[in-house]
Amino acid sequence: MKKKKVLLMLAAYNEEENIERVCEEIITYNQKNNTSYDFLVINDGSTDKTGQILDEKGYNHVDLIHNLGIGGAIQTGYKYAKEKNYDIAVQYDGDGQHDIHYVQKIIDPIIHNDADFVIGSRFVENISKFKTSRKRRIGIKIISIFIKMACGFKGYDTTSGFRACNKEIIKDFARDYPIEYPEPITIVEVAKRKYRIKEVGVNMRERIGGKSSIHSWKEAYYMLNVCLSILIAGIRRYK
Repeated sequence: MKKKKVLLMLAAYNEEENIERVCEEIITYNQKNNTSYDFLVINDGSTDKTGQILDEKGYNHVDLIHNLGIGGAIQTGYKYAKEKNYDIAVQYDGDGQHDIHYVQKIIDPIIHNDADFVIGSRFVENISKFKTSRKRRIGIKIISIFIKMACGFKGYDTTSGFRACNKEIIKDFARDYPIEYPEPITIVEVAKRKYRIKEVGVNMRERIGGKSSIHSWKEAYYMLNVCLSILIAGIRRYK
């Protein structure tokens, strides 16, 4: 079996407390396990020392002039993956919540042609001790119900940002990627295009430093907007 080219895409906004540790963890893992995961840090207009750290350490990265948000930053990663002809792209948080030891588990279904799109889940196989707050778990369940209504896919960790896709989806996402609520919306889009989706259990960790970019979970309008967006994505026509 031909070895697949794998790219980890790390979107980072004001992650000066985490980004060096996350990058070094990937490098160390490659050295110890004879793997060759490439990574790209997308510095999403950070105003702290994130860019300085990336420059000083020489990590592979791109600097966005303005903060585009997670959707715009990750699409930059997909454009890079397409241009560099990667076989598999993995979304991997720059805040340290994702565990490098589970990348292989996420990409295996793609390598073995059992799936086109794989979601790393905290809520299946009971692997992850960190499950997030009760309020967010309720929100995730509601989002999961709307995704099932929109496209028929029943998922459990539908807002997980730890996910992988094959070359065909890389091309799709490089061309068109949602700016708002990308995690749930992309599930609908992938399902509607008849790609095979699989959810696998992974370990996730609580962020050690810095501040999450997600603040709107406390607001009712967030849930309303994301659920409406899911339904709209479900009625779109896909080629």
